[in-house]
Amino acid sequence: MIPAVVPCTDRALWDDHVDRFQGHPQQLWGWGETKAMHGWSVDRVLLEADGSVIGCAQLLVRRLPVPFRALVYIPRGPMCSVEDTPAVLRSLAGHAASRHRGVALSIEPDWDLDSPYAAAVEGAGFRGTTNTVLIPRTLILDLGKSDDELMADMSKTTRANIRKAMRSDVEFRKVKNESELEQVLGIYHETAERAGFGIHEDQYYRDIFRNLGEGSPIIGAFDGEQLLAFVWLARSGATAFELYGGVSAEGQKKRVNYGVKWAALQAMREDGCSRYDFNGLLNDGISDFKKQFGKHENMLLGTWEKPLSPFYPAYAQAMPLARKGIQAARRLAKTAAGRARALLRR
Repeated sequence: MIPAVVPCTDRALWDDHVDRFQGHPQQLWGWGETKAMHGWSVDRVLLEADGSVIGCAQLLVRRLPVPFRALVYIPRGPMCSVEDTPAVLRSLAGHAASRHRGVALSIEPDWDLDSPYAAAVEGAGFRGTTNTVLIPRTLILDLGKSDDELMADMSKTTRANIRKAMRSDVEFRKVKNESELEQVLGIYHETAERAGFGIHEDQYYRDIFRNLGEGSPIIGAFDGEQLLAFVWLARSGATAFELYGGVSAEGQKKRVNYGVKWAALQAMREDGCSRYDFNGLLNDGISDFKKQFGKHENMLLGTWEKPLSPFYPAYAQAMPLARKGIQAARRLAKTAAGRARALLRR
């Protein structure tokens, strides 16, 4: 069976298929629209066999210098059954090679490492790589559990901080409009500077908010009209996925970051999601905070690539070096921006 690759240009139809396959929010139409505004092109395709759609994938295409031509990347996809995975991946690789002339097809599926999908991916000619975008080690909570069951997996201190925050006068609710979004961005800048991580330009976040709409809720902790902390998510029918989070200095003192995380879990369960992905665990303070909300860790399949060009070996060697250069440039830009803000405050 060789599935046919059929373009999809209907937003409602596309998002229906994502939910039908219990797909990840980074496969939603609005996520692709945002990436298309910031350096990528987007190709959404359905895989059809015997008159039925057996899979789908939103491909992001990044143009590369000659002779590499293009990288074709599927974030948290494709979406299909285990049985159909080899055929779906072979068709997608052929499409990436013929339609986009890609040097490689890179996938980071929303599949567990210890699932039957691993053998299916390897059997389709893909190889594991460390050129990772989305971190495979993460924490995923089952939102089918009750409040008591979720809290039972948390530390005693975490439970106490949540209950204290929820008893306070702070209001936990979704961000309503773009005016409140600007408060979110202000706190995110403050958090990034304090924690030492890089962020995109503000317009990138505004585009996510507009393009995903209800698919990108932001849960905020408000003291009156003042935002103290937030958790920003992307959500599909099945999965809530943390994108960003931040807390002001005042919010830290009141420990509302515990309350806003708990409010986000509850809000996503009320919206119908069955799983809540904390989006990656590293060995840092932010990850230590995330790990207070569960006793386990999840390991997803990771990053796999299918070589599509004789230039793939050179690409595989050059890509890590290029990423290090980009990261160094971002750190320099962040340092310069921080110094500029400090001068303005004097």
